[in-house]
Amino acid sequence: MAAIDTQDPATIRKLSDEATRVLLNKPNTLSSTQGGWMMIATILIEAWDLYAIAFVLIFIKTDFNPTAAQLGLATAAVQGGALIGALLGGIFADYFGRKKVFIGTMILFIVLALAQAFVRDIWELILIRFLIGIPLGSDISNGYAYIMESMSKGKREQMGSRWQFMFGLGEVFAIIIITVMYISGMDHSLLWRVALALGAVPAAILLFWRLDLPETPLSLLQRGHFRKAKEVSKRLFDDPLDMLPNEDVQLAKPKLGDFLKVIWADPIKKRATIFSWISNACQGAEFTAWGFYLPVILVLSGVGVSSDGNITGTNMVTALIFCLATISGYVAPLMLPKIGHRGVAMWGFGLAFLGLILGGLGIQYDWKIIIVVGACILMWGHYWDASNGMTISSMVAPSRFKATASGFGYVFVKGASFFGAFVFPILSEQFGKAGATFSVAILSLIGFLAAKFILPEVYGYVETEELSDP
Repeated sequence: MAAIDTQDPATIRKLSDEATRVLLNKPNTLSSTQGGWMMIATILIEAWDLYAIAFVLIFIKTDFNPTAAQLGLATAAVQGGALIGALLGGIFADYFGRKKVFIGTMILFIVLALAQAFVRDIWELILIRFLIGIPLGSDISNGYAYIMESMSKGKREQMGSRWQFMFGLGEVFAIIIITVMYISGMDHSLLWRVALALGAVPAAILLFWRLDLPETPLSLLQRGHFRKAKEVSKRLFDDPLDMLPNEDVQLAKPKLGDFLKVIWADPIKKRATIFSWISNACQGAEFTAWGFYLPVILVLSGVGVSSDGNITGTNMVTALIFCLATISGYVAPLMLPKIGHRGVAMWGFGLAFLGLILGGLGIQYDWKIIIVVGACILMWGHYWDASNGMTISSMVAPSRFKATASGFGYVFVKGASFFGAFVFPILSEQFGKAGATFSVAILSLIGFLAAKFILPEVYGYVETEELSDP
């Protein structure tokens, strides 16, 4: 190999870009696939934490007698924490590397999940829920960057779009386990504490599995750690990246302002990113404003409730709805090669809009079967429209900004989720659940229009940052 001037920033940038291009076009390997599954598994943990509280809200309300605003904060606090965690976690992961961040976030989550079992009043619960959202949000933004950097073209998109499948599995597990505890006759005050703390168990298992995962070669490249990047690339892709020098170099740390300049300078990156932000916001509020409160809505509407007030039937109806949603989450990535990201988003938001309209009508006229049908259509559509927003935002960003881009994208999910979870109980008090449901349908319509008119088709897109500065 000819001598390389490692002091010339332009030369180093060119070599780094060449290596990035090679890695992003590599075929998938067993090691990279395993890493992808370990990252996307975070969604199962988040789903448990997010949805377990939906099933025990009634018991928390009995113990602490919160106001509507306090109840909204207890459910929305984790979204607010995740909003902060997504942004900071993405920036830290781009600055310090992927592995340090995803190990640290899992440890923090385990500690906070267990702490939920020992709160003494509603404000302590709100505080812990807020704090637990920080590692969750951070791990999502970091995990998406890891997937986009360690898996092959097409495969990384399918893996990223499986997050709704994993979300559905987490929800179904939560429903089944909490229902079993309920049927067993466990004291309700104990039940909700155990349910919230149980999230620490899968988190501990995932932490153990992740300990042997390597840093991604692309993250190492962008921080000038060429020797380690060559070693990890050989391990993951059997490619030693011979174009790189066998020494580390000093590269400028990524800056937040540069991220926005790069995205805004390229029409495809710009339109795809804008869509991902709109999509993430619409699907986030769409779910937490209605789907999250679905167990409460079904109970208050009398769906599955026995004459003596037993809600086991309601839990079973909810479980079946989320089993259907999980199937939808599995199917959505399989449809990408056939109808692309635009098709998946348009069908998803369109069905969600229809489901919310039917659900609102069912609530208004006490048509219980229509409430269930509307919920099924909503959940099928939601698990499609929510599948690709995060994937797109991370996929089109340069490697040195992938975690930052994922963090930005997730901020819109969690900001809207916080808004939906907090506002829906208040809207329901003011306008009734039917009126609140019709209001949420507007968000699904906005998401459909964004997919139709803003999103360029980016299935199979391979990001390569231009060598010239934006």
